[in-house]
Amino acid sequence: MSVDPTLDTERRIVRNGLPSNDLVHTAYADGNDRIFPRILDLYLAPGSIIADVTYGKGVFWRRIPPEKYELRATDILTGIDCRNLPYSDNEIDCVVLDPPYMHSPGGTTHMAHGAFEEHYRNNSAKNLTGKKYHDAVVELYRQAAQEAYRVLRQRGILIVKCQDEVCSNRQRFTHIEIIQGLDEIGFIPEDLFVAVRNNKPGVSRAIRQVHARKNHSYFLVFWKPGEGRRIWEAPE
Repeated sequence: MSVDPTLDTERRIVRNGLPSNDLVHTAYADGNDRIFPRILDLYLAPGSIIADVTYGKGVFWRRIPPEKYELRATDILTGIDCRNLPYSDNEIDCVVLDPPYMHSPGGTTHMAHGAFEEHYRNNSAKNLTGKKYHDAVVELYRQAAQEAYRVLRQRGILIVKCQDEVCSNRQRFTHIEIIQGLDEIGFIPEDLFVAVRNNKPGVSRAIRQVHARKNHSYFLVFWKPGEGRRIWEAPE
């Protein structure tokens, strides 16, 4: 295939940029505490107000200097529901959302934030939804994202951690459902990161495997429409 010499290829070159191989990629076989800081470096300026509304044990923040951002860490276990945040409208630069990934009758899923049934029990007074199982989990994401939309400033960033699952022997592509649901709220999908587990999954006693075992999860990045800049640029 020949190249048209009249095409303006010069505009694709950033003349003030420095050559580097230290780029942020879309997939890593690494831990959340190593991937998450890369996402923040790409999308949030130092000093940004970040509300981690499902903080849990703070795994995401283990390798981030505490002075780099203004972190507001809350969790259902401390009495603050991600669907009812104590912040004013348009107050936060970034919201981080990492609720339970799936319905877990045994209470072993996502132990950092407790069992789904204990803290987001179906049909309880605090659940705000009559949906069950996988649909209840997706609805939790949607309701939390709606609240995030309220507290985020214009052009603010929402970072969502999620994982696909098999529920009732049916493949559920949770990350796609979340993207579609947040699009209806008004969020703009911006990026997707894949985190692959390094450790081997637990041994299964199933007679015959029906679906591939999930050994990866996602960080989804959205932004709230509005005036101003969407992605920050470091000063020269």
